[in-house]
Parts: sequence; C-alpha cells; structure tokens
Amino acid sequence: MPQRVNRRSFLSSSIAGTTAAVFAPAVLGQTPNSSSPNEQLVVGVMGLSRGRSLARSFSRRKDVRLKYACDVDDYRASACAEEVEKDVGYRPESISNFQQILDDPEIDILVCAAPNHWHAPATILACKAGKHVYVEKPCSHNPWEGELMVQAARKYNRCVQMGSQRRTGSGYMEAVQKLHDGVIGRVYLAQSWYNSLRPSIGRAVDAEVPLAFDYDLWQGPAPRRPYQEFELDGERSRHYNWHWQWHWGNGELGNNGVHALDICRWGMNVDYPIRVVSSGGRYRWDDDQETPDTHTVAFEFADRGQITWTGLSCSKHKGGTGFASFTGEEGTVEIDSNGSYKIFDRADKLIEEAAGTYDQDLHIENLAAAIRANDPALLAAEIETGHKSTLLCHLGNIAHRTGRTLNCRPEDGHILGDDEAMGYWKREYEPGWEPTL
Repeated sequence: MPQRVNRRSFLSSSIAGTTAAVFAPAVLGQTPNSSSPNEQLVVGVMGLSRGRSLARSFSRRKDVRLKYACDVDDYRASACAEEVEKDVGYRPESISNFQQILDDPEIDILVCAAPNHWHAPATILACKAGKHVYVEKPCSHNPWEGELMVQAARKYNRCVQMGSQRRTGSGYMEAVQKLHDGVIGRVYLAQSWYNSLRPSIGRAVDAEVPLAFDYDLWQGPAPRRPYQEFELDGERSRHYNWHWQWHWGNGELGNNGVHALDICRWGMNVDYPIRVVSSGGRYRWDDDQETPDTHTVAFEFADRGQITWTGLSCSKHKGGTGFASFTGEEGTVEIDSNGSYKIFDRADKLIEEAAGTYDQDLHIENLAAAIRANDPALLAAEIETGHKSTLLCHLGNIAHRTGRTLNCRPEDGHILGDDEAMGYWKREYEPGWEPTL
C-alpha cells in the first residue's frame, strides 16, 4: 500500500527550518526591524481586476493597512474600496493614478496587478521611490524588462516578490524538496500542462473610450494605439482580452503557463535553457486573437534535461497530471494544481502520496516577513527567481513568433545568432516612458 503522508508531521528539518525562517518574523510582536511591534505595513494596490483579491487579502492582515485602491477605471476602484470596507471596517482611498502611491512617504509596498505591460515599469518606479513590491505574474512584458527589474531590486535594496503563490505552498515545498533529495534519482524531464475553455474574443472594433476609464494612463509605457473593444454576437468587451494581443500581453503561456513552468524549473533545479522549440497556433476560433490557443513548448538545459509545457485554451480535457510531472532515473513525481503529489517507483507503482494546498495569504505573509527582516533572500519568489521563470515564457513566445528554434546562452538565456529573435528581447516604449534605473 502506498504511504499516505500527514503533512503536519512530515516536514523534514531542512524544510521546517526554511519555513520558520521565512514566516516567523511576520507574526505580530516579532518584527525585528520595526520601531514598534505593532507597526503596520502600509500598502497601495494598483490594478483591481486580479488586484481586488489581493487588496482584500492584504487588508485582512492585522499588520497591514491598505491605504489606496487604485485603478484607471473609477468604478473598479470604488467597488474595491467598498468591498474592503465591508471586510475590515475601514475604507481605503480609491484613486486612479498609481503615482499617488509612489509619492506617499507612508507607503511601504506597491502591489502591481495591472496588465502585463505595466508590471516591470511600475515595479522599477516603485523601487526607485523606496517601496517594496508585490508584482503579479508574469513579472515582465519582455526579457529586457525582467533583467532591469532584478537590477532595480538590487540597486535600491528592495524586496520584490512575484505572485507565484505555489512557491509558498507546503505541498509544493515538500515535493520539490524530495526531488532535490533524490527521491526519484536524477530528474531529466519535467512536463506541464494548462487547459481552459475560452470562447472566441470576436473582432476588434474602434470604440469611444468610457468616461470613467483613463485609457492614456492604462496604456502607460506602451506606444499609443486607438481604443478598441472586441465584438462577438453583438456584445462588446475590452477587459481581459488584452492578454491575447502581443502589444499588451503574453498569451496563455505568459498568463498561466508561467505557474507550471516555475514549478518545473524549481523541481529540476535549473536556470536558463540552451535551446527552445515551439509549435502551435490559433486553431480553434477565427477571430482577432493574436496569441496561440494551442501551444507546445520545449526547453532543453545543458545538464541533459528538458521541460515541456502544453497549453490548450479551448479544451478542458487534461493530459498527464493536469499540472506538472517529473521523470527521473528511479521513478516519477506528479504534482497537481493545488500541491498534492504522488510518487511512483521505476515500475510505476504508487509508493507515496500527500495532500497539499496553497493560497496567496502565505505568499503575502512571506513578503511581510522578508520586509520586516530587511532580507530579500527570505522571499520565496524573489524577482530574480520570477524573472528566470518568466523568461521561459518569453522565449517560448519568441520561438513561436519567429517560427525557429532558439539557441540560448546558458548564463542568462540570451538568444544566440538570431538578430530577428533578439529583436523581441525589448519592446518600443511610448516616448518618455522607457524604464530606467
């Protein structure tokens, strides 16, 4: 019979030690670099689609005060502020311009959950303004931005955490530690999947900018384009569909693939690939989406290992485990999307399994602990870690857009011998908006 592990009693001394070091300082009364044990971290959240959930999670902490709910859509900002007030009994100020967060000397943390093209520029500006940052995945819109984010965090000594919440999930920590300890020997393959059932986005049509929506600020660092909405069966929409346009987003690979690829890279203990191959396209719908809905990417690493990701945006039928699987010389480890895992021996016999979970509250607690300890090394998804995982998504998309195999430098992932492909390493910016240190 397979061994069923009780996670509360499982944690090895190494994991337990790491967990204690990362999380213990966040407990009220144990804040070594605070002037008072009851001192609160003051937060502003930018981007209140995904950010609405983050705003509520931050505000529920006793050691945090949410001061600003910020969105270029006034209705979203007000709605979020109202929800927070119902949750915790006080109302953050609803604002439209995140610069107000950066200019406020009380603010400790900027939470950036705006669209992808804003992630790096806002993070870099926040670091320069002396703020710590929680930035959603993918951490950047292009590889150059990711490199600059790492430099900004180092230059200004800021804690910058990417929203890879599974990094603080106990089931994931246990499974990865077992992989690193050799439970299935040398791991040479990690496979990952994502499935959804997305409808057609329809056709892009020029439209009037809604009165409560600051479209110029929404575009921010991106070169200006006319405002458009997507029309399907007489109905129009804008929000979320920016994910499927290269000008703003990074497709399904950057939107959801980054989660599984991050776990694969972590489990295999690898950094940058030496070769990237992509296959796929927009197969299901005939519409104005630019990014693929059916996509397979393979990343080869110098130490005889490979990571693959398969994304199906328009089919719920899952392949493999439905999230991530690791193949080694002595067996297989499967991890599902909530962190539960199974271990199989070489004969594919189930020998161990454990339930798992994760949530963004633990990820936020990890950030708070690192800030209070003034130690970015305590972060579970520190920006350099986030950049390495996000870079896999960028490279997969570049391979797709060029239609060629990419050969990469193992020290930093830069593309070798292909000027066209390296042309995607950095985007053009609206004049005056290019990030600088």
